[in-house]
Amino acid sequence: MGVRNGIPSLRNRLFATMAACMSVVAVVVTLMAAGVYQLAAGADARRQLSHECQALASILNQTDNDVALLSGAELGDFRVTLIAHNGTVLYDSAEDATRLGNHADRPEVRDALINGEGWSERDSTSLGKVQMYDARRLESGNVVRLAYFRESFLGVLQRELAVLLVVLAVALMATWFVSRWLSVALVRPIAGIDPSSGDAAAPYEELGPLVERLNEQHAALMQRMEAIQNADDIRREFTSNVTHELKTPIASISGAAELIRDGIVKPEDVSGFAGRIYDDAQRLTSLVNDILMLSKLDESERTNSRALFGEIETCDLLSIANDVASRYEQKAAETGVRIRVQGVSSVVQGNARLLDELVANIVSNAVRYNRPNGKVFVWVYPRDGRPSVRVSDTGIGIPEEDQAKVFERFYRVDKGRSRARGGTGLGLAIVKHAAAFHGADLDLKSTPDVGTSITVTFPAQQVGA
Repeated sequence: MGVRNGIPSLRNRLFATMAACMSVVAVVVTLMAAGVYQLAAGADARRQLSHECQALASILNQTDNDVALLSGAELGDFRVTLIAHNGTVLYDSAEDATRLGNHADRPEVRDALINGEGWSERDSTSLGKVQMYDARRLESGNVVRLAYFRESFLGVLQRELAVLLVVLAVALMATWFVSRWLSVALVRPIAGIDPSSGDAAAPYEELGPLVERLNEQHAALMQRMEAIQNADDIRREFTSNVTHELKTPIASISGAAELIRDGIVKPEDVSGFAGRIYDDAQRLTSLVNDILMLSKLDESERTNSRALFGEIETCDLLSIANDVASRYEQKAAETGVRIRVQGVSSVVQGNARLLDELVANIVSNAVRYNRPNGKVFVWVYPRDGRPSVRVSDTGIGIPEEDQAKVFERFYRVDKGRSRARGGTGLGLAIVKHAAAFHGADLDLKSTPDVGTSITVTFPAQQVGA
């Protein structure tokens, strides 16, 4: 009963411990009570013996024939002995005086001869009983001694054994019930702790750290489960979005190719259909590349490893910004958008490809969602001693309620207009994860119809020499 599946029961262990301790206490208390009773009875007997001996000595001091007086006296349970100053026994009420040896060496007799009175308690060598002795020196020089039978502690236990056993049995039974009740009462609040509630209270001060730890672990578990659920939701949504985004260019390519194959397209329109196929293929390629990039970034974050993207090297943010601007210059010029890069050389320890992707996606969005004849400014400069890149545009801006979501995958503020402007919907998601890869902070500020500014600030400890 005390062990279930190899685990001991706290309630049974408490019960056994308390029952054992209280049983020992009950036995000890019973024995101590008997001992105290014996001591009290002995003290009363000694006082009575001393009083009787003193009274008898006073009477003997007034007579000339001590033996005759003692022989005719009625002393009840007391034994009287008259001893000469040399230790010879002159009279004994319980034994023949001639058969008793010299008593000069008896402690009470010796003390009485020297001090006038003496007392002792011992087993009587003549009678084999525990007796109390009180002796007084008479005016004649003789010593009168009174003895009183007193049961020893073991004798009392033997005489009252049945009573003591009954008392002990009752005490042990009471101990059993009390221990059982206490063990249940103590364990019940502990068993009532609900670790799944998240706000369990400690029934005892000593359990405070344990219950607090349980609450912390519950909170951490719930957060973990929520994160898993969110991750699962994101994965399902991502899969759904990817499927949808892939279907559109594939359907367009398939439709155009089928028309050309069946000879429905006029010769003069073949070039246009081929251009559509090429554009959708390019969009499909960009989408697949972005998906692969995000997958590698996810894997890097999951394994906490930066080795998936190759070696970490010293990269100049100003040089990367100039390269990106030159690549997007022609595309920007098609809508009259101008790109300007300003700043100072700022180096960070990172992955050149990821840093290029980071800056390119921000610049690409700034160009794509700009106004005709708009501007894109790229600044590379230290910010509070930390290297940073800021891309600002004079575009359409982002509503405040959408600003916290634009870094999510496939999130578009205006889905219809966004698809018309191109892009995969994954650019800012790549920016977010690429910044996290480098330990950088992202800051977005945007005002509708005014423009958007995105700042990426890298850790100071990554600044190269």
